[in-house]
Amino acid sequence: MILPSHVALDQARERARGNDAIGTTGRGIGPAYEDKIARRGVRVGDLLNVGVCVQKVRSLLEYHNFLLTERFKSDAVDEGSVVALVERWSAELGPMIGDVAGALREVSGTQGSILFEGAQGTLLDIDQGTYPFVTSSNTTAGAAACGSGTGPLLLDTVMGIVKAYTTRVGSGPFPTELFDEDGAHLAEKGHEFGATTGRPRRCGWFDAVLARQACWLNSVNSLCITKLDVLDGLSQIRICTGYRLNGEVIDSPPWDAESLAACEPIYETLPGWNESTVSAQSMEALPPAARAYVERIETLLGVRVDILSTGADREDTLVLKDPFDSD
Repeated sequence: MILPSHVALDQARERARGNDAIGTTGRGIGPAYEDKIARRGVRVGDLLNVGVCVQKVRSLLEYHNFLLTERFKSDAVDEGSVVALVERWSAELGPMIGDVAGALREVSGTQGSILFEGAQGTLLDIDQGTYPFVTSSNTTAGAAACGSGTGPLLLDTVMGIVKAYTTRVGSGPFPTELFDEDGAHLAEKGHEFGATTGRPRRCGWFDAVLARQACWLNSVNSLCITKLDVLDGLSQIRICTGYRLNGEVIDSPPWDAESLAACEPIYETLPGWNESTVSAQSMEALPPAARAYVERIETLLGVRVDILSTGADREDTLVLKDPFDSD
């Protein structure tokens, strides 16, 4: 559970980092996870016993305010306002708190399919991502099991969602990043701004090396490609199929962020298309070059494309295979 003191601490740390900032959102995620791992965190279930929860919050505030005032020379967070907030959360959220693992067990046994939705990208995973330019949690598919309270064998389909090009928000290595007119085209037409912070996203060509690694890490067996329409109007399109690192050609990403930042992308160039792909309702309705591009991604990643998004509206979605169809 993220408290105002977590947010204040996160923002104070980002200010202190200055030019060495890792590009966090400043919304308190990192400090909240630190408290979790240190066994001092406040959990949502604690709201069911507001008296005990308030005691934990007061103890946590004492620790955080010491860091804020002594280490970062920032203002302390007011204890009274946080306690009042916790009491309000207890009243409003208490009726919604329950046994998630038990509910999932019941649904899986009697009511059919369950859909888990992930957030963040694979390369932001605290263990498998481009550390330290990562988030504070595990963002790969396996985390759905331990995070929700189910066994991993319950997951029978993993759909990887990937843009038709590559983006990154904040700091970190980005081998295919573009700084030319093509990059500006992707950013402008794709409306690429961070969902949480509003920061402009960095844009580049599709990186099949990183996407292939993500498919492996998540056991992806189904793909959804979004924003295919953003590529409309480009005369040629590139796909990164490998890297050159210290003179050696490699087809998988190095494990460390420093080496990944030093990688030079090896590109395969495909023809672009001038026709619009927006609202296409079948593969046959796509321009031939767009179909070839999608098929090339399938080949490079070794995973079939089941869903294509070709516009901002919900209707601009081409479902080639229902992910809930077991056939």
